[in-house]
Amino acid sequence: MSLVKKFEPYLDMTLQVEAVLDEKTMTIYEILALEEGTVIKLNRSAGENIDLFVGGVQAAFAEVVIIDDSMGVRVTDLTAEAS
Repeated sequence: MSLVKKFEPYLDMTLQVEAVLDEKTMTIYEILALEEGTVIKLNRSAGENIDLFVGGVQAAFAEVVIIDDSMGVRVTDLTAEAS
């Protein structure tokens, strides 16, 4: 049975999709000290895949792409839970 057929009753449901570059823990003092132009150092390297969450569950990895004047994500790999 195909995935589309398997999930047919749910195909019109909406789910929250989040593309997460990284997470950072900061103190309230550090947050209040942020100004326009401040750079926050993250643990991931430039060009590294980001995490894609669907309904709060990690579903895939993706890369950031530029489409005309907008940003988007291209799915590069599905996680074991999503496969």
